[in-house]
Amino acid sequence: MAIIKPFRGIRPPKELVEQVESRPYDVLDSDEARAEAGDNEKSLYHIIKPEIDFPEGTSEYDPRVYAKAAENFKKFQDKGWLVQDDKEQYYIYAQTMNGKTQYGLVVGAYVNDYMTGVIKKHELTRRDKEEDRMKHVRVNDANIEPVFFAYPDNAVLDTLIMRYAATEPEYDFIAPVDGFRHQFWLISNETDIQTITDEFAKMPALYIADGHHRSAAAALVGNEKAQQNPQHRGDEEYNYFMAVCFQASQLTILDYNRVVKDLNGLSSEEFLKALSNNFTVTAKGKDNYKPCQLHEFSLYLDGEWYSLKAKEGTFDDSDPIGVLDVDISSRLILDAILGIKDLRSSQRIDFVGGLRGLGELKRRVDSGEMKMALALYPVSMQQIMDIADSGKIMPPKATWFEPKLRSGLVIHKLSED
Repeated sequence: MAIIKPFRGIRPPKELVEQVESRPYDVLDSDEARAEAGDNEKSLYHIIKPEIDFPEGTSEYDPRVYAKAAENFKKFQDKGWLVQDDKEQYYIYAQTMNGKTQYGLVVGAYVNDYMTGVIKKHELTRRDKEEDRMKHVRVNDANIEPVFFAYPDNAVLDTLIMRYAATEPEYDFIAPVDGFRHQFWLISNETDIQTITDEFAKMPALYIADGHHRSAAAALVGNEKAQQNPQHRGDEEYNYFMAVCFQASQLTILDYNRVVKDLNGLSSEEFLKALSNNFTVTAKGKDNYKPCQLHEFSLYLDGEWYSLKAKEGTFDDSDPIGVLDVDISSRLILDAILGIKDLRSSQRIDFVGGLRGLGELKRRVDSGEMKMALALYPVSMQQIMDIADSGKIMPPKATWFEPKLRSGLVIHKLSED
């Protein structure tokens, strides 16, 4: 069973939300954050990317930067740019992209559920990235940014959410960078709060969709605080961390594509011939060509597009990992032909989120920066859940969720006042 609780969120007054809210810390670099914040002293970037308050070139891992985050977080509260709600409640966060809306419940997720595997992951995390986020959580004594969970579809919760969605939201704005609509409601009714808590208690698992490092960091700091507290009871606020939970069927997963700098010493003709051992290779001309189904890939090489269809026997339908297109392409193309063994560390490969479109793949190859591009068919949420349930880990750079959660709509404090 999944244990969740409502919490007293810290959030901007309605009239300030568009000045405070921001993109997540990990989707832009320091220079981009500095440019987006501009002269807006209320921008959340001063808390989640506080290196922008130092001279250009200052490392985001400088100890002064973490201290600045805490200083700015306190400043935002002192000035009334962030205000804590009077009572514990849940929240609804809706995102609309290309006419499609997905509704998430903002909850306090249980640290022990992460430690025991009730909250399931599908990606490996890197300790250095975990430690960076742990420092940020520790110094602020808060989860400044939420993590992104999926839960099995639930008719009771769907009905409750739609009832709130028919009312006027607390926040309602179009984000300036992504152009998507973001809406936010408060759930303070005790009966509705209990219903949400009870429905989650019936779920055997929750699934991390996006934010594996933030999830690990939040849970590890909570566990750390429990071990350091000789009067630990188990109901303290640090036993929970902030998550936005969406029904699995509502989520949009885009393709996560690859661009490669060279053909490992092969000519284009030799590369295409090598591909034909495991793929049916079909020339598609100069117009952008997108994969139409699982186990089909689009290759862009020398100004031409090709369809690559994996042949029978090159994958195992009964293996939740082996059936994935990211695994097929990694094994049979990137490793076997191009000699790229580790997607995390190789300097010969880069990754392009599907929101940028095939045009971005073509641009990077035509510019001469890259030699070839490979477009993949998107992974499904069901595949992710099957892998998480099996206890296995997906290959790196397998999923790209859109839209991204905006930060600064609500914050979860780890200690009671």
